[in-house]
Amino acid sequence: MSTSTPARTAALFISDLHLQESHPRTAEAFFRFLGEQAAHTRRLYLLGDIFEYWAGDDDLDTPFHARVIAALRALSDAGVELFWMAGNRDFLVGSGFAQAAGLRLLDEPHVANIGGQRIALVHGDAECTLDTKYMEFRAMVRDKKWQDQFLAMPLAQRKAIIAGLREGSREAHTTKSYETMDVTPEAIESVFTATSAEVLIHGHTHRPALHLHGGKRRYVLPDWELDAQPPRGGWIAVDDHGAITRHGLDGLPVDPA
Repeated sequence: MSTSTPARTAALFISDLHLQESHPRTAEAFFRFLGEQAAHTRRLYLLGDIFEYWAGDDDLDTPFHARVIAALRALSDAGVELFWMAGNRDFLVGSGFAQAAGLRLLDEPHVANIGGQRIALVHGDAECTLDTKYMEFRAMVRDKKWQDQFLAMPLAQRKAIIAGLREGSREAHTTKSYETMDVTPEAIESVFTATSAEVLIHGHTHRPALHLHGGKRRYVLPDWELDAQPPRGGWIAVDDHGAITRHGLDGLPVDPA
C-alpha cells in the first residue's frame, strides 16, 4: 500500500471496484485498503459500483457478500463514518444492506462539507447524457415501481436477468464512442449550479483525472482492477485543511497510460 496518505485524513473517496468473487486480487486489495487506509480516516465515501452487481438485499448472506459487509461493519464499529452512493451496477442496495454494513445511503447529488471545502458527489452515470439509450434504461430501473416488481421476483431469476443485461452492456460498449460514454460539460455545469460547490468528485467513466471548469475542479475516480492487465486502482483523500490529493493503489500511477 502507498503510505503517502496522512496518518489521519478527514475523508477518503473510492468508486468502481466492481467487487466479485471471480476477481480475488481486487477484493483482497479492497480489504487491505479498509485496514491500512480507511481505518485512518474519519469518513469513507463509496461512490457507486462497489459491487459488479447487486440483485437485492436478500442476497446479504452469500459468503462473498457477507465478507464485504463484515469488513465494512468492522470499520463502522471502529468509528469511521461510512457513506454509500448507488452506481449503475449496485443501485438495488437498500436499507437492509445499509443496516448490516453500518453505513448511510446518499442521494445524488450530495454535498459534503470537508475541511472548508464544499464538495459535490455523484456517481457519474447520470451526467453521460449523450448516451440516450442508457439514460432511458437508467430512468426505467431507478423507478420505484420497476424496482418493486423486479425485487418481487425470485433471487435466481433476478441474477439471470442481470447476467443478460451485463452481457448486453459489454456488447454495447464496443460500438459506443469515447464521447458518448463520457460526462457532458452541460451536465457537469448543472451539478455545479445545483450544489453551489467548487469541487466535484465522481467515478463511473473509469478515466481518472483532474479537470478544471473555470475556477472549479472536477476529480474523476479510477476503477479498480487487479485481476487483469493493466492493473488499476486508487482513491482521493481530503485532509482537515481541505487539501485534496489523488493516490494510486499499491504504487500504481494516479493516471494510468
